Amino acid sequence: MDISMPQMDGFETTHLILQRYSKKKCPIIAMTANVMKDHKDKCFEVGMNDFIAKPIKVTEIERVIRKWT
Repeated sequence: MDISMPQMDGFETTHLILQRYSKKKCPIIAMTANVMKDHKDKCFEVGMNDFIAKPIKVTEIERVIRKWT
């Protein structure tokens, strides 16, 4: 989930996804250049399952995908 999207940010999008599909287990991974602790904490507070900092490294994406699949 990209946190900085143009029309709806990742926090609002995550909230809507979890509201509509609460019965299904689909991990939501935050992707953002903002690595401040309070920003990362907010990702988890809204229901995201993990966090990847930009610039994104392929090895990090692979690690997180393996963790959640």
